[in-house]
Amino acid sequence: MRILIAAAGSRGDIAPYTGLGAALRAAGHEVALATTDTFEPLVRAAGLDFRALPGNPAKGGGSGDKRELMRAASAFITDLGQGFADATADGTDLLLLSTTTAPLGWHLSEATGTPSIGVYLQPTAPTGDFPPVVTGTRSLGRPGNRLAGRFALRMTDRLYAPAVTALRERLGLPPAKPSDTRRRRERADWPVLHGFSSALVPRPADWRPGLQVVGSWWPHHDPDAPLPPRLADFLGAGAPPVLIGFGSMAAGEGERLSELAVRALRRARLRGILQSGSAGLAAEGDDVLTIGDVPHAPLFPHLAAVVHHAGAGTSAAALRAGVPAVTVPVTADQPFWAGRLAAIGAADEPIPFRTLTADRLADALDRVVRQRAHREAAAKGAERMAAEDGAAETVEAVRRLSGASVR
Repeated sequence: MRILIAAAGSRGDIAPYTGLGAALRAAGHEVALATTDTFEPLVRAAGLDFRALPGNPAKGGGSGDKRELMRAASAFITDLGQGFADATADGTDLLLLSTTTAPLGWHLSEATGTPSIGVYLQPTAPTGDFPPVVTGTRSLGRPGNRLAGRFALRMTDRLYAPAVTALRERLGLPPAKPSDTRRRRERADWPVLHGFSSALVPRPADWRPGLQVVGSWWPHHDPDAPLPPRLADFLGAGAPPVLIGFGSMAAGEGERLSELAVRALRRARLRGILQSGSAGLAAEGDDVLTIGDVPHAPLFPHLAAVVHHAGAGTSAAALRAGVPAVTVPVTADQPFWAGRLAAIGAADEPIPFRTLTADRLADALDRVVRQRAHREAAAKGAERMAAEDGAAETVEAVRRLSGASVR
């Protein structure tokens, strides 16, 4: 079967699909991943075909201002919609659509008759269990959470409306509101596989049929590739260090964050590794090392703790390694994942990015590294995740659903 995975966003929105795609390819499928040009090397390194989607995700900078985020998202979606049909139409038997691409992919599926399945990294369906992931972590009560969830979907419909209008015209489809298309999918129990662990988000009992939590999809990496020599030497030279990194967040704030991180580490009497990321973190010393892009899977088990922005992928990787975390959420779904880690005890209470100081970070590091409760909770979460295989569950779901009408 020729399968096309369509995903868009920052690196954390793309990398998990490289592992999923590799698993589908190993099961005998032809797999392509459509995403923006920035991630072509990531896709090809996993042995997948690459198809280019237009647009610049523009997610990586700033400190999480919601109006700025909405403007950037609107511009990105408009660009994405303009070339979506070109990138995804040819030679496809099954479309796998991410959270960001599904509101566009539904219309391509309608126009071409190509079946589709959702492959989401975040829960988007309304539930009484928790509020929408984009609104933070404060529960509004079960009725309030469901109401807020429906409102969040309507806001997403509005965000995609201009791109959907142009795309349907391009595809020769009659006009239709994004909300109407979404409701048709919901009434048909359109299947959505959620690539996160039930250790963090158990499947809500009030979700409709067709929504499954299958376990995390892990970014593809070569399991035989050694860690860089300087990093391996540093890990072996003393007590397990703390990794501090903000992924694709905090662009332009590297100097301030690097100084803050080093002061916090030294106050807490801990060795540290700074992962440069989009912020450009950098510092050197006998007790501090700076690294670039290193896969989480081989590195995280060697750490005492991870300080991160609480992206879905990094949150899952830290828990998988049984390593406690200090979360510094910046924007979007990050406060949600930070809250989930704290709720199961695998992380300290989140430190919102705008309130981060060296003293707050040092205090939090002292707690997660030197108190047993956080590490024990992380180990318990890791044990539960080890029993899951999100990629295998998805391969089986594709096999099962591909014979049914999943348009």
